[in-house]
Amino acid sequence: MTEKEPLQKNKPWYTFDIQEVLKDLDVSREEGLSNAEVERRLKTYGRNELAEAPPTTIWEMLKEQFANFVVILLLAAALISALLGDWIEAGAIMTIVVLNAVLGVVQERRAEEALAALKKLAAPEASVLRGGHRTAVSSPELVPGDIVFLEAGNYIPADVRLLNTVNLRVDEAPLTGESVPVRKDDRYRAGENTPLGDQENMAFTGTVVTYGRGEGIVVNTGMSSEIGQIAEMLQAVEEEQTPLQKRLDGLGQTLGWASLAVCAVVFGVGILRGTPGLDMFIIAVSLAIAAVPEGLPAVVTISLALGMQEMIERNALIRRLSSVETLGSATVICSDKTGTLTQNEMTVTCVAADGDFLDVTGSGYRPEGKFLMDGEKVNLSKNYPAILTALWIGALNNDAALDTSYGEHGEKTYRIVGDPTEGALIVAAAKAGALPDPLAHAYPRIEEIPFDSDRKRMVTVHAISSPESKDISPFYDQEKKAWYVVASKGAPDVVLKQCTHYQNREDKAVPLTNEQRSRILEANDRMTARALRVLGVAYRVVEDVKKRIDGELDKGIEEELIFVGLIGMLDPPRPEVSPALEKARHAGIRTAMITGDYPNTARAIAEAIGLIQEGHQVLTGNDLDTLDDDAMREEVKRTDVYARVSPEHKVRIVKAFRANGEVVAMTGDGVNDAPSIKQADIGIAMGITGTDVAKETADMVLTDDNYASIVSAVEQGRVIYSNIRKFVYYLLSCNMAEIAIIFLATMIWGKSPLSAIQLLWLNLITDGAPALALGVEKGDPNIMDMPPRDPKEPIINRFMQWGIGIQTIAITAVTLIAYWVGLVHFPEYAETMGFVTLSFSELLRAYTARSERYPILRMGVFKNRSMNWAVISSLALLIVVLYVPFLQRIFGTLPLVWAQWRIILPLLIVPSIAAEVVKEIVVRDRK
Repeated sequence: MTEKEPLQKNKPWYTFDIQEVLKDLDVSREEGLSNAEVERRLKTYGRNELAEAPPTTIWEMLKEQFANFVVILLLAAALISALLGDWIEAGAIMTIVVLNAVLGVVQERRAEEALAALKKLAAPEASVLRGGHRTAVSSPELVPGDIVFLEAGNYIPADVRLLNTVNLRVDEAPLTGESVPVRKDDRYRAGENTPLGDQENMAFTGTVVTYGRGEGIVVNTGMSSEIGQIAEMLQAVEEEQTPLQKRLDGLGQTLGWASLAVCAVVFGVGILRGTPGLDMFIIAVSLAIAAVPEGLPAVVTISLALGMQEMIERNALIRRLSSVETLGSATVICSDKTGTLTQNEMTVTCVAADGDFLDVTGSGYRPEGKFLMDGEKVNLSKNYPAILTALWIGALNNDAALDTSYGEHGEKTYRIVGDPTEGALIVAAAKAGALPDPLAHAYPRIEEIPFDSDRKRMVTVHAISSPESKDISPFYDQEKKAWYVVASKGAPDVVLKQCTHYQNREDKAVPLTNEQRSRILEANDRMTARALRVLGVAYRVVEDVKKRIDGELDKGIEEELIFVGLIGMLDPPRPEVSPALEKARHAGIRTAMITGDYPNTARAIAEAIGLIQEGHQVLTGNDLDTLDDDAMREEVKRTDVYARVSPEHKVRIVKAFRANGEVVAMTGDGVNDAPSIKQADIGIAMGITGTDVAKETADMVLTDDNYASIVSAVEQGRVIYSNIRKFVYYLLSCNMAEIAIIFLATMIWGKSPLSAIQLLWLNLITDGAPALALGVEKGDPNIMDMPPRDPKEPIINRFMQWGIGIQTIAITAVTLIAYWVGLVHFPEYAETMGFVTLSFSELLRAYTARSERYPILRMGVFKNRSMNWAVISSLALLIVVLYVPFLQRIFGTLPLVWAQWRIILPLLIVPSIAAEVVKEIVVRDRK
């Protein structure tokens, strides 16, 4: 396929056999596409994305800024001023309004760009074959000809012609409306015009693999896919506002109406006191603009988005803005064990069969508790044949692969591709001489029943062919060339129930007695007590592989098995988990381990990391089955570890916690974890081991699958919410003061102490940069020593109400005092003195707003560099209008001298001192 031979959108790929598709798309099934070819095809066919609605243009944003009723009134007033000949005031008002609009557009654009960047990071990944190696790429990077691997829980990333299917079932409801998952078969060959729902050898973009696995070759991407052709132009779903944004919008509307009412009173009083109508109208409208925090929604969105980017650096990708708020309220974290509390770096350390235990070392095997001389090795095939058989079964019943690559100097390196547990089994078998490729050649897999969390086991069926070396073929028999071996691997108790015989020390199958069953379970307990994850392995040789009418493998094939042995793997705890658990505990957050592993293993890991609290217990899935909902609510209060649980148990655990009033964060990775993730207040999916379904359901994705990242995200969630409270507190205290100043001055002196232009300029320099700088604060030092925030608590709580009231009084008082002193001693400078005092007070107030509890000296006065630049730039804009002659005419200011500054300087620090005194009183009361 070349650029001159474009792909046909409606080509009936379902009518082609596999070789025809590979030839038509010019791709090797063994190698996949090269990186260079991928780049060429990306240029030809574009990215694998559905078209979205075009983004809002700059001009549309600007138009929205001017669509505000109050702004229109002010523009009308400016126009009247111009018609009456006051061109300077009209021009100044117009300029400031335009500057405010531009600032609003910049803030809105920043918010959009930040959210777009986060959306790009949240794009799903696909497992693809490129250059002979299996690798993960972002789904939008797929091109026609890519060979992709499909597993249960994956979204189909593009339209694909299936190359290989193993019990593959796909939920096509998003495309066809079919409610039952559809069986897929790569061998199916359809005729022309076969309906979409009957194309069994095809899988389509946006549908979900619910069972089995497969491989497919991408035939259509983006808008050329079936869902793209149906949609033709899918509009991006508009981001729903978070509960916090909705509350702030409501607050803004309330303040808006209240401000308009006050402005109407100010206007009326001014008229009654003889102030010219137009002047009073412009002042009233300017006050309305200054008093209403119209930039608040944009600042909140930017703060949330920037906070989410900070979380990405902490390995937590937030998929929904609303979850940022909820994170700060989390009281319980329900965490999986493997990979989250542990390192997910499995190593086989012990293998047991018929009473024999062998330790696995770096170089080989040795009897448990014994030391070997240098160069001494254990002959497994001679002394421990049953253990050797167990290792072979573990390697056969395995979806992991050993990927080989070569360095610059020809050195060979190996990389495990697939699940870490199965990778550990491959390595252990390789140490015993069973390498994956020869083993696969000796026993080619022909059928399988995939693992799922309900069955807790996986079954594979292999043809017994003549191997290259009989040393790697314990099942080979020259007389039984056409026979098959069934290999089973899973939870020891589950696998044992399927067995009627066991493999003894002599590698012979003998009947399985109750006594022997007990010995096997005791051996399992002995291994799990060492914090090992244990798998049982069994097999059976059959003459024929029976299938049901629907083509699925007959489940009877996994009965009457021969139990061989136990394989124990160590997955050490993550070193950073213990400190993270302690940090969470200090923050008032409980942690519960929820795992499918055995109680002994779960308890051993939990004790090693300090998770189990004194007096708390371990419950199993069987224990939970005996509890009704009321009893469950009581038990979760004193249970820290849940072992041998199913997905249904996880949902019940979350419901019980929530019924007790807890705010629950729940982790998960599989398809069956989606219900519990969705049930939780904060659903958390694993970024490395998680399925697409789990990630799509979750509110947050851990890019490193690490528990410590959850605690870090909770901390950042608290910081973000705290920062939003800070700039709401700051803006409202300043805006309320402005309203009070104009209202009281008009009542007392019959005129405003500030002109309309000064009010607008004040709004420009204090509401923008300082508020944004508060949004990037690093948080109070003790933020994780505070209890979780009550989700029902209003953002303007009682403390903030008192604070706003005190700041309003303080700022109003010092501004009016400066204005009054000016009227008495410096009549010409009165307005400028009031303007400067108010402006300086609000800018200094921004520093004290950096913490609601901590004194500014403990926070570090100049530690927030963004705040320093914001205040410096705002002060520069203030000084310019004071001392640049032509701006003095426009803004109605006069250059202040020391006689005025010595009066202003003590006054402008009073609000900041008041804020610090309030902090001290509040902290003392709380202590």
